[in-house]
Amino acid sequence: MTQGLAAIRRFLSFDPVAHGSSWPTEIMAGLTTFGAMGYIIVVNPAILSATGASRADMIVVTALAAMAGSLLMAFLSRLPIALAPGMGSNVVFAQVVVVRMGLSYGTALSMVMVGAILFVLLSMSQLRHNIVRGFPETIRIGLQGGIGLFIAYLGLRSGGLVTADHAGNLGFGDLRSPAVLLVFLSVLITPALIALRVRGAFLLSIAFVTVAGLFVPTGTGHVMTVLPDHLIEIPRIPRTYLFAFDDRQFIEHFFLVLPITLYFFLSDFFSATATMIAVTRRAGLMDEHGGFPNARRAYLADGLASVIGACLGSPTVGAYVESAAGVEMGGRTGATTLVVALLFGASAFFWPLITVIPPQATAAALVMVGVLMMEGLGHLDMSRPIEAVPAVLILLLTVATTNLMIGLCSGCFVYTVMAAAMRDWKRLTPVFLLTDVLLIIYLILMSSTTIDSA
Repeated sequence: MTQGLAAIRRFLSFDPVAHGSSWPTEIMAGLTTFGAMGYIIVVNPAILSATGASRADMIVVTALAAMAGSLLMAFLSRLPIALAPGMGSNVVFAQVVVVRMGLSYGTALSMVMVGAILFVLLSMSQLRHNIVRGFPETIRIGLQGGIGLFIAYLGLRSGGLVTADHAGNLGFGDLRSPAVLLVFLSVLITPALIALRVRGAFLLSIAFVTVAGLFVPTGTGHVMTVLPDHLIEIPRIPRTYLFAFDDRQFIEHFFLVLPITLYFFLSDFFSATATMIAVTRRAGLMDEHGGFPNARRAYLADGLASVIGACLGSPTVGAYVESAAGVEMGGRTGATTLVVALLFGASAFFWPLITVIPPQATAAALVMVGVLMMEGLGHLDMSRPIEAVPAVLILLLTVATTNLMIGLCSGCFVYTVMAAAMRDWKRLTPVFLLTDVLLIIYLILMSSTTIDSA
């Protein structure tokens, strides 16, 4: 009994002092991290609303998924790394799987769940290093950059800065419209806030447009922002999305959805790897061999977060690089992450207030998130065609076709052909060749399959 209580006490104790920190420092670090990544509770519901999901429901789902994921990371790994539904995977979830492919929301959740289970299994094995080495960096960077460019495009469209006529021709928004002009100003101001390293720049941008929207009319004769009847209400877990897996449709279109399921798994895995390395290095927790404390537990927490998130109705839940902001404030333990989790949980009570934030308010945040996701392009050696061409092709075709999978297929195929032509067989790893095969199957099935949404 005594040993059991001691084990529980150790599990609940973070002991910041032993790691060169203190509880006040950890609390401030948690507040800072939440300020840096809290925009997701506004942006994620806006993206998922394209599926027909209620924004109010998605606010609660996002908050609960972020809280659950961060709690797992806090107690399992004791690292100052917060989790929330990931940017990028949420766009693929909504725009590719549900909107473009016409699959159900439940099928998308089944895909996330399968990817999350793969992640959990991999986190408990030694194969994760082989997966990282087996996938070309140019494809990883191109994929992330392509999604970033698409997110930025969605931001411009939602803010009215990019419009389309009946023929699909794109044009610039009408700056004579007060609402469009306000969005344009926010797109100019937000990068300046980031350049000045203002903490919570995204949240400030969203708040600026929301408050200004109280006085800015739209084309319908109403103002952009309409205050709710009440600001706080006890959140209810939306039963519509709780364990809402559509296994029937997932199995029926198994080979069609398999490549995107693989994407959910790989994107979360690569993002988690990069984020954990970056944050632990900045926190001084990395050893001389490139390892960090409780690495296996950290990966396990990330994978389990997506499992729980899918059960709640959320896209992939993953580690946020914005956690580095809390590390800069002195966060060194899971206490920082615990504070973030509690703040996400508290934010769920403010869902009536969050629902009044107009879509235009998230435009600048989406644009800048997209731009920041393209940061990896600077690491490519543009003088080497096999590094430059696949990544750039993914970017171009993702935006030109508004179809991430077309961009990914083209980038992977051209990389394979170039490597074969150069007889550089080491580049064609089993992991990558398997990806090629799955993408070929995807293209064949996508061109010949009619989705039954019944």
